[in-house]
Amino acid sequence: MLAVEQYGAGPFGTMWLADQGAEVIKIEQPGSGDFARDLGPYWFKNGESQWFHAYNRNKKSLTLDLRCDEGRGVFLDLLKTADVVVSNLRGDVPEKLGLTYEHLKDANPKIVCAHLSAYGRTGPRASWPGFDYLMQAETGWFSLTGDPDNEPTRFGLSVVDQMTGLALAYAALCGVTRARASGEGGDLDVSLFDVALSNLGYPAMWYLNNGYVQKRMARSAHPSLTPCQLYKTADGWIYLMCNKEKFWPALAGALGHPEWVDDPRFKTFKERFEARPIIQDMLDAALSAKTTAEWLIDFAGTVPASPILDVGEAMENPFVTDEGRIQDIELEGHGTYRYLRPPVQAAEPAPANPAPKLGQHTDALLAEIGYDDARRDALRKDKVI
Repeated sequence: MLAVEQYGAGPFGTMWLADQGAEVIKIEQPGSGDFARDLGPYWFKNGESQWFHAYNRNKKSLTLDLRCDEGRGVFLDLLKTADVVVSNLRGDVPEKLGLTYEHLKDANPKIVCAHLSAYGRTGPRASWPGFDYLMQAETGWFSLTGDPDNEPTRFGLSVVDQMTGLALAYAALCGVTRARASGEGGDLDVSLFDVALSNLGYPAMWYLNNGYVQKRMARSAHPSLTPCQLYKTADGWIYLMCNKEKFWPALAGALGHPEWVDDPRFKTFKERFEARPIIQDMLDAALSAKTTAEWLIDFAGTVPASPILDVGEAMENPFVTDEGRIQDIELEGHGTYRYLRPPVQAAEPAPANPAPKLGQHTDALLAEIGYDDARRDALRKDKVI
């Protein structure tokens, strides 16, 4: 896979593929590379960006200037043995750089060209820059997130970037499957805007068919299911998600109130939704008798419940630390650093290689396609690689 990528969205998706053994060759501009290499505010001892390492493990880096004819020739030689070209660039750039199927099919008819952009490669916004939080704002996410008495709020992570990166990886794999069956590649497109919009899911369905506009809910409540929100405990908060009928009796029993099960006010989801304020007061009162930790022991495996943790507490959660979800990578010039293991688990453990240094694999990769020392030296002298 040849990845003309930068920043977060594309690199996140291709890293998932690299974790599963794909050879991801990150194409970077000579001398500068992915600008995410310079993103702080935290750095390893060798000066490398921790932000960059979070999105680029298990990849190879090849420096190549795609804007010049010589660089274009090298790229076409690499393309002959590739399955996919992925890019995450402004929508009008793949055409300018010749990264579309129309430009590449003569070199490799089976090549799949998977493109990630802000707003798509066609239409009035093809040349617009765009970023995650802008998509959240325009597709309604801000209006759904946070407390209704406060200002509109973005989601706490760059989740549109990361979901779109996964959509890019999904598109690439679908394209390869089709190309291997048909012998013909093609273009596939995903955009930050379309992924953000498509993830509106049922609120979009409710509006399009009923004219209902979902608003923010107090205590991060579910829009239609009860109990499903934050509740008070003796020392803070707990989140309960009784999203199947069987969990209401389980919760009532665990709280010592079996009479709630047969109360006609709470018999089904419909009645409980209509009685949400009453149930909130009842649960606040009952749950305030113990701490969150104590309730989690009582609820374990029977009532879906979770503590409210910050990022540090989440990293130190025994379910994370004791189950191997944090692993180590050796980085030259730094020593060992910790990272979250890939979420896809297989019989063969994922590789554990740090993000590559700029151009680290250029010579080896070009040697594989027949470029001898003299030719590589000439390309390097001309700043093509």
